[in-house]
Amino acid sequence: MSPGGVLDVGQQALASEALADPRREEQALLVRLRRGDPEAFESLVHQHQDRLYDFCFRMLGDREEAHDLVQEIFVSVHQNVRRFREDARLSTWLFRISKNQCLNRLKYLQRRGRGRSDVFDEVSAAAIAEGGGAPPQPDAALEAARERARVQRAISQLDPDARMLVALRDIEGLSYDEIVDITELPEGTVKSRLHRAREKLADLLGRFEP
Repeated sequence: MSPGGVLDVGQQALASEALADPRREEQALLVRLRRGDPEAFESLVHQHQDRLYDFCFRMLGDREEAHDLVQEIFVSVHQNVRRFREDARLSTWLFRISKNQCLNRLKYLQRRGRGRSDVFDEVSAAAIAEGGGAPPQPDAALEAARERARVQRAISQLDPDARMLVALRDIEGLSYDEIVDITELPEGTVKSRLHRAREKLADLLGRFEP
């Protein structure tokens, strides 16, 4: 091995760690986005569209509305990425935009008499059960679909703020720090409101037959 061999190996290891660091990858993507790189934007959409769609669906309870809103969210991201202050992770910023868009859309739908908080919009079990991987046995798939429909029906009965916290924490699995950044609420407020939302959700699930 050459005199610099050990150092070279160490440098390669550090480089590999840097590439594996999600924050560094995110920062590199952000630089490309600000340059207007179309491939960077496609990569952003590919990485985040499924999670944002799932969050929007949980908030709105309507697949078509969620699909349309996700497209609007990415248009907003494309238009405003140069203004991103980097006060949070890029992924967190996307959820913050999605949260605001969902709350605005809910207000719009309620004004038009189409709010989903009081009346669940008969989402088909098959649609809720969509997912990748090998399909389970028919009976198991049907049971899983019914349970997902029951959970979504209960979530749709929560008020929008409670729905948002349940979706972010219990469905998307975000940390409290991320939720604080997204909601711009103190951590104690997030935890107390989430506790009440979970209690309400458990009560609603108890009312709906499995």
